[in-house]
Amino acid sequence: MKIIVLITTLIILTICSNAQSLNNTKIDGYRPIWFELNQKYEFGDKYSGALGTYTAKHVPLAIYAPEADKTFFVFGGTKSEDEKYLLCMIGEFDHKTGLVSKPMVVYDKLGVNDPHDNPSLAIDKKGHIRVFVSGRGRSRPGLKFLSKKPYNIDGFFKLSEEEFTYPQPWKTEQGYFHFFTKYTGARQLYFETTIDGVHWTEDKLLAAIPVNEGEKSGHYQISNVFNNKMLATFFNRHPNGNVDKRSDLYYIQSSDFGKTWTSVDSIELELPIVNINSEARVIDYSSANKNVYLKDMAFDSKGNPICLYIRSNGHEPGPASEPYEWCVSKWDGQNWLTTVVTTSDHNYDMGSIYISEKEWKIVGPTEKGPQEWGVGGELAIWRSKNKGKKWRRVKRLTKKSEQSHSYVRRPVNFKAPFSFFWADGNSHDFSKSELHFGDFKGNIWKLPYEMKEDYEKPVKIK
Repeated sequence: MKIIVLITTLIILTICSNAQSLNNTKIDGYRPIWFELNQKYEFGDKYSGALGTYTAKHVPLAIYAPEADKTFFVFGGTKSEDEKYLLCMIGEFDHKTGLVSKPMVVYDKLGVNDPHDNPSLAIDKKGHIRVFVSGRGRSRPGLKFLSKKPYNIDGFFKLSEEEFTYPQPWKTEQGYFHFFTKYTGARQLYFETTIDGVHWTEDKLLAAIPVNEGEKSGHYQISNVFNNKMLATFFNRHPNGNVDKRSDLYYIQSSDFGKTWTSVDSIELELPIVNINSEARVIDYSSANKNVYLKDMAFDSKGNPICLYIRSNGHEPGPASEPYEWCVSKWDGQNWLTTVVTTSDHNYDMGSIYISEKEWKIVGPTEKGPQEWGVGGELAIWRSKNKGKKWRRVKRLTKKSEQSHSYVRRPVNFKAPFSFFWADGNSHDFSKSELHFGDFKGNIWKLPYEMKEDYEKPVKIK
């Protein structure tokens, strides 16, 4: 049996190595990837469905560039409807013309069907677009790419191959800061920096918390930057490296490009964070046997951090893990305060939070969708006019959909009508998936699945 498996593996690798790469090739339409983890339970796979804008730990996925008046966005796509093989792709929406480009393949994963390898992006001072293609553990390296021209997606150079997963690159006034993960026996958090975009520092360990000495650590994180200077991250903890037991909520920040780190109330912290009871801990959820699934983070006008996440009673899909509570935890300058916005029906439902002086908003699949107990659902907008204390659903964006909508993403410096974007698809069974974008007025457009021209109008569906 082992010999047969080995031979089969070698054949697959040979086919993939001989396959013609689609790098720097335009595809005639937007076809996001469909994926299933293949961990089955009574109420379906642990997660499956339209995952073209997956994961929450890939950020940013879109950036509005005022110099070009365009929104550039990356996603995990495929060549055709019947394929599951990953193409790391980029597109652009021109706000002047209202046209969207044909998507460009930045990197062809050549047989990999896993959207954990989806890309994220950054844009440098000269307008060159940097794409960070996620690796997966040590078996597949991460890759960095640079556009050949500023504010242009017609071609990319490969800069490097490195070990990183879940890339989170941020442009600051001092240079680029990159949060990422390494699978060093468990999921540990790292960062690296560069001033010139060429020479990067050595990877530095950020967090690796075991419960007891000798046990594995593990974390997921979400991050952001405030006023192009203060870097910050929320992260959870995986007891003994068990991702199905993810719990707790931690927060750390740096105002000097990662040289020193503090808690939210300015207590200096030594890296890496290895103590379960660190001053970085925001909430002890493990004592309450609660799971924590991080979605998004933002800041208010004073730089106070805000975290959006789902809190549940377990990892298994279905009623056993209910309630799936959409929570917002915020620092008010003196204390951490947590409110429950609403509930949905899956740990991997994912939305984004928007903070302004007048109101806070959340966009996500909070409403029951066509595939019960599956990833995603119907989209809604929630609003708070008192800085997150109370929330009210103000608009249903989608109704009576045949497919579930999932992983709603917020562009950096977003500009309407490309205020958020997402993919749809069947949550349980392999299906066609399509990309959409919309605005807070309730308008929704679908990116063309088939394209004859290099630039075409998105299809307005609402």
